[in-house]
Amino acid sequence: MKKTIFITGADRGLGLALSKVFLKSNFKVFAGRYMTEWAELDELKKEHGDDLHIITLDVTDQQSVDHAADYIKEQAGQLDILINNAAIYKDRSEDLFGEFNYDDMMAHYNTNALGPLRVSKSVVPLLMKGDSKILANISSEAASLADSWRKKEYGYCMSKTALNMQLTILQNQLEEYGIKVLAFHPGYVKTYIFGDFNPDATIDAIESATGIMEQILKSPAIDEHMYIDYQGNKLNW
Repeated sequence: MKKTIFITGADRGLGLALSKVFLKSNFKVFAGRYMTEWAELDELKKEHGDDLHIITLDVTDQQSVDHAADYIKEQAGQLDILINNAAIYKDRSEDLFGEFNYDDMMAHYNTNALGPLRVSKSVVPLLMKGDSKILANISSEAASLADSWRKKEYGYCMSKTALNMQLTILQNQLEEYGIKVLAFHPGYVKTYIFGDFNPDATIDAIESATGIMEQILKSPAIDEHMYIDYQGNKLNW
């Protein structure tokens, strides 16, 4: 029986790359899709057939999240790995002496922090039945308090720091069930996080996704440092 993985935000960029590398590693992939106008997942479906399940998913909508969890339960009955990848990056220009868009900040928080919490809560019972029991999340070096260097980007950075705090609490609670929680900095990935494709980034999405997969498949112990980059290097909280 193939192992199962649920990847949110799988439409394009890193999420799509994660879907590709896990499919090539003989996983059954449940791919959460937000933007139906992007055809990459459909093309991947033609190649991998029943090993790829495409699920319409809005991580800010509880009904959508619950529907996805119910579908995975119906199709597989359990889940080995969850990767909370879906995230937004609204505005890089916001700073103390300019304009703050608080609605955008709340959107960051709702998607980047509460979104993963909704999804994690919905599938934890399935993870408890799985073999791998990995609850992975795409965080960022922008979440680090110790290594904070930015003078702008309040909304995004605060949302990722909130995510990291969430993950420490989840690990405290899920330790007794044998579930390992991970927070990944994926690197500066050539992706669409800013809306348009960012060719100035330094890391190809497949390279980052391959590294993340390798770290996950090492099955790190629950007491190992959980905030790492795609190459396994420890990050400071």
